[in-house]
Amino acid sequence: MKKTLAAILLASAAMTGSAAAQEGTVNLAYVEWSDAIVATNILAAVLEDEGYTVNMTPLPAAAMWQAVATGEADAMVAAWLPVTHAAYYEELQDQIEVLGPNIEGAKLGWAVPEYMDISSIEDIKADPSVVNGQVIGIDPGAGLMQASEKAISDYELDVTLVDGSDATMTAALQDAISREEPIVVTAWTPHWMFSRFDLKYLDDPMGSLGGEETVNNVVRTGLQEDMPAVYDILSNYKLTLADEEAIMLENEEGADPEETARAWVDANPDKVAEWTAQ
Repeated sequence: MKKTLAAILLASAAMTGSAAAQEGTVNLAYVEWSDAIVATNILAAVLEDEGYTVNMTPLPAAAMWQAVATGEADAMVAAWLPVTHAAYYEELQDQIEVLGPNIEGAKLGWAVPEYMDISSIEDIKADPSVVNGQVIGIDPGAGLMQASEKAISDYELDVTLVDGSDATMTAALQDAISREEPIVVTAWTPHWMFSRFDLKYLDDPMGSLGGEETVNNVVRTGLQEDMPAVYDILSNYKLTLADEEAIMLENEEGADPEETARAWVDANPDKVAEWTAQ
């Protein structure tokens, strides 16, 4: 079941967090990135199988963190740490609980098609025309965009960081690849584009875009007391890069995210049992 956050709040205005928990409803916030869509839908399917009603609310990253911190949402599974969402964590760490990673080996960077004859961000400094003087980005204000601005400054690049979205970035990438034209895009793993296209990350010798990251499960304070079974599931919830990227590719090709999540849950009872074991 999907509702806007406003609808959720109106429906539960008379409830405390504890009362809402007693009704068996779990509110999940998520950001509309392809990896977060997969992880949140899989979690929702598991919780529904455990007898809960699940509300999923898409929000910008900052609002997603705020929703969990204020208790408007019970949890989210899209917290990139230690770098990408560091500012949100620093501000809200006393109001939330980080339960640990659901994905390890995550990464941020700039990616180019394999046919391009560059291997490092430093190659762009030497000749910005090799990427047409542009870095194709995603949502303004996203952690990856902030890191990209830092990279442009650190490497003293004469390029423009182009705002957009996940969808506009991947559309530009697909168009450039179809023409075998140069392009560099803001990228992250896990993402379906690495399953679809032959891409490579550019070396980042200054470390401006950060190193290996984890994607974490974060819950509101008090969830362990209010909904201990939900808390335990979130404490155990883990995926693999391979699983997530395969489902992301299915979704990108037009499959329904709820249906691909349900199919994965039904096909992986042993993994699900590890999350739900009490």
